[in-house]
Amino acid sequence: MIEPLVGAASSVVVVRHAVVAGALAVLRSRDSSQIEFRSSARTIARALAYEATRDLPTEAIDVETPLTVTSGHRLSAPVVVAPILRAGLGMLDAFLDIVPGASTGFIGLKRDETTLLPHEYYRNLPPTAGSHFFLLDPMLATGGSVRAALDAIDADALASCTLLSFIAAPEGIAAVSAAHPRLRIVTASIDERLNDCGFILPGLGDAGDRLCGTV
Repeated sequence: MIEPLVGAASSVVVVRHAVVAGALAVLRSRDSSQIEFRSSARTIARALAYEATRDLPTEAIDVETPLTVTSGHRLSAPVVVAPILRAGLGMLDAFLDIVPGASTGFIGLKRDETTLLPHEYYRNLPPTAGSHFFLLDPMLATGGSVRAALDAIDADALASCTLLSFIAAPEGIAAVSAAHPRLRIVTASIDERLNDCGFILPGLGDAGDRLCGTV
């Protein structure tokens, strides 16, 4: 089940699914092992990818089965996916499970914990003009990293632009929606708020540390 939100956050879709809810509880638990965290992250990322790619354009093709010829469909427009390093890497394989033909780019951003502003240290993207662009970032907190990632892309030249995040804070949703009104956000949860340090509550800790085992 999906839940589109209305009003200022009309571009946000929350995926409601029993399996996703169970996996999200594992991500939130401080007692989950690295293996459990990675496995649950992949489960949620796949579900988000299915929803995010639901309406990609297709074209009709003929398919020869062992018995006859029937009609089928295939994606008809380029897809580009870019994880925000490093945590976004934990979502990439799951997305490519769903769209194995997607071109892949990478955007490296690190947040300054004092100013909370992102610093870009790496960017390598395939051509994005005319593509359906998907940005991967497990946590949408202040929105600074997502805005920085998209500010350097010609958004008007994209066919569509979608962010996939496990959890999102209302403050981050408001910030990125104001800066990039065409952006669609697909998430498993809209959490309560940010704390004074800019971390999501209730949140799930540092996704990058927990995925990489650097806690």
